[in-house]
Amino acid sequence: MVDVVLRLSVRDLRGADLASCGWAGSGAHLADVAKQLERARLGEVDYLAVCPPADVPVAVGGVDYRAAEGAGTLWQVAVHPALQSCGIGTLLIGAAEQRIRGRGLRRAELGVEEDNPRARALYERLGYRAFQRRPEAWDVQAADGSVRRHETMCTRMRKELR
Repeated sequence: MVDVVLRLSVRDLRGADLASCGWAGSGAHLADVAKQLERARLGEVDYLAVCPPADVPVAVGGVDYRAAEGAGTLWQVAVHPALQSCGIGTLLIGAAEQRIRGRGLRRAELGVEEDNPRARALYERLGYRAFQRRPEAWDVQAADGSVRRHETMCTRMRKELR
């Protein structure tokens, strides 16, 4: 076995990055991320990328400052499937929490699908606690280009930031 150490940095996601982020979602999803980058330009959200020295994103995620009063809401958090469970999600969430604190806010929130226990376990390890359940829905594009509505139950979680 060989251990490989990657040096990672966190920066703002750029439009030019989207071409290398196909692992994060469908073409429709990436088109939505492009719209979110416009919101980032307006200061409504932060959209972050975790990158190795090659400067190609291996994890991405957003913080929406308008979704919940007095909080930054993490959403669209994704780590390249080949690199999951390596601590990259923890790095990304920590950077997002720093951005939230940098805005003078003291609470982070997020939603996690109830059929995603690995993600929920990560969030709980990082100090997030459930406070609400609610149904959520969004459009999902299949490989053939068809679009269907994904409906799910999500647990809303929050963390008080120091």
